[in-house]
Amino acid sequence: MNAKGQAAAPAMGQGSTDVGGTETTMVRATGLTKRFDDYVAVDGIDFEIRGGQAFGFLGPNGAGKTSTMRMIAAMSPVTSGSLEVLGMDPTTEGSSVRARLGIVPQEDNLDNDLSVSDNLLFYGRFFGLDTRTLSARIEELLRFVELWDRRDARVQTLSGGMKRRVVIARALINEPEIVLLDEPTTGLDPQARQLVWDRLYRLKQRGVSLVLTTHYMDEAEQLCDELVVMDRGRIVAQGPPRQLIEDYVTSDVIELRFRDGVPADTDVLQAKLSTMARDVEVLADRVLLYTDDPTGTAGAIDASDLKLAGTLTRRSTLEDVFLHLAGRSLNE
Repeated sequence: MNAKGQAAAPAMGQGSTDVGGTETTMVRATGLTKRFDDYVAVDGIDFEIRGGQAFGFLGPNGAGKTSTMRMIAAMSPVTSGSLEVLGMDPTTEGSSVRARLGIVPQEDNLDNDLSVSDNLLFYGRFFGLDTRTLSARIEELLRFVELWDRRDARVQTLSGGMKRRVVIARALINEPEIVLLDEPTTGLDPQARQLVWDRLYRLKQRGVSLVLTTHYMDEAEQLCDELVVMDRGRIVAQGPPRQLIEDYVTSDVIELRFRDGVPADTDVLQAKLSTMARDVEVLADRVLLYTDDPTGTAGAIDASDLKLAGTLTRRSTLEDVFLHLAGRSLNE
C-alpha cells in the first residue's frame, strides 16, 4: 500500500521500468498483412510500440484492428510482412510470446461458478506458478484493482465493472511486459471506467506497454501516447492524440441548430457558411463549422440572417478526427 492507503501498482516483468516509457521496441511491424482467402483484413501496415507506451488502434468495424491484435497475441499467423513481439516471431515462437503477454478480451470470459480468487488461481497454473507465489500475487493484484474484500465471492454475483477488474487482474498474473486490451471499458458506468483508467495508467507508469482497441474517443485521449487510425486494413493516420487533432481538424467546432430544421437547399447553405469557417459539414439535425478563429466565426454567424435555435462552440476532439478520416457511415 502507498502513503495514501491505496494499492500500489504490482511489479511487472524484466522489461519494465520504474517510471514512464523506454526506447526499447516491444512490437515492430513492417508491411504486416493478414488475408483470409481473397479478403485482405490487414494491408501492409507499419508501426512500432515502445516500452511503457500506451498504443491504441482506432477504426470502424472491419478496419483490421482485431486481426492486428490477434497477430500480436500470437493467436493468428501473419500472412506476409514481418512482425516482432518482444524480439520474437509470434508465428514460430508463439508459446514464448504468449508467456510474456497479458490478454484482456472484449468479453469477460471468467468462470462464473468460481470465486474471484480461484479464477486467478487456476489461470496462474497455466504459467507454472507455485501455490505460494500465486497466493501472494493474487492478493497483490486484487488489492490493486480494489477487489480484495470480494476475493471469496462467486464471479456471478459481481457487477460488470467488478468483473472487468477481475479480468484485468487475471491478465497480470504472469507479470506481463505487454498487456493487450480489446475494448477494455465497454459497457461500464462512468465510475467504473474511471477506476479502470486509473489502474491502466498506473501500469503504464511502471513501464508496462499497453496495446488497446477502443471505440471511446475520450478513452483514447486519456490513455494513449500514440494512436493509429485504421480503415479498410490500412493505417490512415498515426500520432499522439493531440497531434492528430492539430493535423486533421481545426482548433474549434461551432455547432448550429436551426429553428425550422436544417434548410433543404444544403448547397446554398454550405456556400454561405463556407465564408465563415475553414470547413462546413451539414448533418441531418445540425451544421458543424470547423474554425481556427471561433471568435471571428461567431461574429459572422451573429451578423447573418440565419434562423438559429442555438449555437455551441467547443474544442475539437479526437472524435472529430475519427469521423473526418473514417466518415460517418457505418461499415458492417
